[in-house]
Amino acid sequence: MKTEKTVQNGVINVYKERGYTSHDVVARLRGILKLKKIGHTGTLDPEAEGVLPVCLGNGTRLCGMLTDKEKEYQAELLLGVTTNTQDMTGRILARRDVCVTREETEKAVMGFLGTYEQLPPMYSACRVEGKRLYELAREGKEVERKRRPVTIHELEICSIELPRVRMRVVCSKGTYIRTLCHDIGERLGCGGTMASLLRTRVDRFTLKEAKRLDEIEAAAAAGEAGTLILPVEEMFSALPVITVKEAYTSAVRNGNPLFLRQITGKSGWMDGEQVRIHDSQGRFYGIYGFEVMKGRFVPVKMFLPSESC
Repeated sequence: MKTEKTVQNGVINVYKERGYTSHDVVARLRGILKLKKIGHTGTLDPEAEGVLPVCLGNGTRLCGMLTDKEKEYQAELLLGVTTNTQDMTGRILARRDVCVTREETEKAVMGFLGTYEQLPPMYSACRVEGKRLYELAREGKEVERKRRPVTIHELEICSIELPRVRMRVVCSKGTYIRTLCHDIGERLGCGGTMASLLRTRVDRFTLKEAKRLDEIEAAAAAGEAGTLILPVEEMFSALPVITVKEAYTSAVRNGNPLFLRQITGKSGWMDGEQVRIHDSQGRFYGIYGFEVMKGRFVPVKMFLPSESC
């Protein structure tokens, strides 16, 4: 059943199951929701599970914003094994004895709390000279990569049953948990690989609220898919609302700057302060930011209500 027009724009929190690629999820959702304009918010490896926010309609303009958000994972590290993919889907390169103590393991793991320089794995979606690293890796090529800073905001050891270590990780964008596992193994001198990964949160989207594809399909068949979709505007609920006076609705439809005389709302705006823009009928148009020097609001990100899906 096709969902209502009013629910075609927004974000749906999908529980990506093991065996699906992020692209598989998008392809199946296109069929379930009968929408063409769908995009995911960053890849999750096929063997990984968990939260994958998927943007719908004009909500696809949120994809880049969500990719940049903080993420939380539960991961299992297997010490003593090194693979070419840094997880158990790859070819085993080496097996080594695990002759470390629990205390040494704890110290090595917690040593990665904070910011450190991480080398992107060859089996990743990073680009080098316009080509994905995993494409080069599948051709048997290994190219030079630059280390880049990532931040481990929170790191909690859930259990240690050597050679396995379970941990909870809250990290910045661009962090590869596979590589974190590899790096911990290297620091301990025995090697390590990621045995499993569950993403439990992306920004405000949590595992508890995530829906499997079969659940979404059942909701769509019952005409209730809209109840699972977070409207675009809710992503900016912390921002104040200003209303465009009716005579100037065409200005906001065209994405033009808005001067104070054209809106209703509070005064005393700070430079760079962002707001949600509504028309006189209460429809959401997008996010504007204030320019003190020119006394006007300018578009930051537009989500036109009339935009086709």
